[in-house]
Amino acid sequence: MRRAYFLSVAALVIGVSVNAPAQQNFDTVQVKTVPIATGLYELIAAPNIGNIGLSVGDDAVFVIDDQFAPLTPKILAAIKAITPKPVRFVVNTHWHPDHTGGNENLANTGAVIFAQENVRKRLSSDQFIEALNSHTTAQPPAALPLVTFSTGLTFHINGDSVVVTYVPNAHTDGDAVIFFTKANVLHTGDAFVSDRMPFADLSSGGSIKGFIAGSEKLLAMINAQTKIIPGHGPVTDRTKLQTFRAMLLAMQTKMATEVKAKKTIEQVLADSITKAYEKEFPLNHERFVRLLFQEMTRK
Repeated sequence: MRRAYFLSVAALVIGVSVNAPAQQNFDTVQVKTVPIATGLYELIAAPNIGNIGLSVGDDAVFVIDDQFAPLTPKILAAIKAITPKPVRFVVNTHWHPDHTGGNENLANTGAVIFAQENVRKRLSSDQFIEALNSHTTAQPPAALPLVTFSTGLTFHINGDSVVVTYVPNAHTDGDAVIFFTKANVLHTGDAFVSDRMPFADLSSGGSIKGFIAGSEKLLAMINAQTKIIPGHGPVTDRTKLQTFRAMLLAMQTKMATEVKAKKTIEQVLADSITKAYEKEFPLNHERFVRLLFQEMTRK
């Protein structure tokens, strides 16, 4: 039952066909390890599965997000190829199962899971993702973050100060970004994605307004040399994040014009207001427009 749950929500969260989970076979997925900086890596399991961050050093193995439960053995094998040490700390960037699905497995190996307090609340109870018509069930105690924070915390680990910062109401109401200050590497979770239009999960407290504010917060944290590991998409830099913010501001302005003209959502979709960004952010345009329209017209 749990495997079926994670597979179904997987497709929904990443925006593929509702019928896709039936054909998805995690047995064929290969975990790719990408070096980012000294002791820092990105683990990629598949293009549409959340990017994992990994810090390895003298102190401990530190992991950012853990994808789906069936992939845990492959993720641990990829880590073992780098270090024999067990995973000690896991930080969840938000509650969606493509980022928290391995929580229970890793907790059972002794890892301590950290997250913003709203992540624990959502994992502790049944959820409904309205935009995807998706119901999810409360997770068992072992899958819940053991340590929660409201605005942030800092790990002093593996020769770096790793700053975890809450980004309110962007992708969800529990987003966190993780900045390796010495290495100058930022993992954004889904508060920023580099290959698609963002998903503001309105039913989980997300919003485009929050994405814009979050982007401004992230830009203030980094510089031109910062490497960014997004929640989805290729590793990128500050310039791409600036483009992302500019796109969101432009979309907000365009949608305001459409709403003022009293257009229906179907008329807005027909106007193709996101067309200029099809090359830069090629995926999930219709969903983005529908959610932005809903956000800007709700009472």
